[in-house]
Amino acid sequence: MSAFVEERHDPVRILRLGSAVRLRVHRRSVAVGLTLLAAIVAIGLVTLGTGDYPISVPDTIDTLLGGGTPIQHFIIETLRLPRLLTAILVGAALAVGGALFQSLSRNPLGSPDVIGFNSGAATGALVVLLVLHGSAGSVSMGAIIGGVGTALAVYVLAMRRGVSGYRLILVGIGMAAMLESANSYLLTRSELNEAQSAAAWLVGSLNGRSWEQVRPVAIALVVLLPAAIRVSRDLRLLELGDDTARGLGVHAERSRLAAIVVGVGLSAVATASAGPIGFIALAAPQVSRRLTGAQGPGVIPAALCGAMLLSASDLAAQRVFAPTQLPVGVATGVVGGLYLAWLLSREWKKGRG
Repeated sequence: MSAFVEERHDPVRILRLGSAVRLRVHRRSVAVGLTLLAAIVAIGLVTLGTGDYPISVPDTIDTLLGGGTPIQHFIIETLRLPRLLTAILVGAALAVGGALFQSLSRNPLGSPDVIGFNSGAATGALVVLLVLHGSAGSVSMGAIIGGVGTALAVYVLAMRRGVSGYRLILVGIGMAAMLESANSYLLTRSELNEAQSAAAWLVGSLNGRSWEQVRPVAIALVVLLPAAIRVSRDLRLLELGDDTARGLGVHAERSRLAAIVVGVGLSAVATASAGPIGFIALAAPQVSRRLTGAQGPGVIPAALCGAMLLSASDLAAQRVFAPTQLPVGVATGVVGGLYLAWLLSREWKKGRG
């Protein structure tokens, strides 16, 4: 008896593994995902090999496989690899969170950095840093608590016979404005040195990242990425409308709440590790969706696109103005600002048409 049967329904391919398991494979999404993965590997090799102590690509690969000299091991495994992995994991986490919220709100502007969750995480971190004078670990925990608390407040305020996508965005934008004011107040009332450190953190940076920042984001992705893939199936049906989704067996409010919990968890952990890096959660899901042409959140392509965008932005931030290293938030701000201007222009033209 054959355990593998293939059915073709262009552009989707259905793989049957035995009689109980069916996998839907969108061929264009697979091709785009493999291309993005290859780009991440190429960017990673360039990142690991360039700097004040250049290392060739063959030597970089040899060092990663266990060869190389002691100094190459130190430079790659202690200094450069943690930063690269933090960029890849944080980019993936932000992009998945953005994909879930954009699908949930049915709006390309519905990302955590637009609707206040990243601002809430920043507020939590600033309270710990400037008011409580906590350690780096405490700042990360404050960011997570602030992001989750903001998400809960936005969800409760947006709840009125269910959570509407537009109401969620409007409440989130208002919450973000208030939190940004609170953040500015905290900065103006703090000592100069503390304010400078806090301002640098608010831009979003990968400078000096170590394995301590890699582990929390890796654990969060291992735990929450499967949950995001599972909830994305319900969100794909909810994009057709609540009535249609309920007719297909989807519990609308339960699915929305699950998506918010998963998206906020990923965004909060990513912000705690690298600061409130802007525009990755906004742009990566939309870029990947246009590349794949698939319906729904497209969690895996979005994650790969976010990882590629942030690792490429960090490489640019390190090398464009070398030896000066810019915070990666500056590079993502430039790219994201151009993307946002293009998106708004496109939506405006569509509305006039």
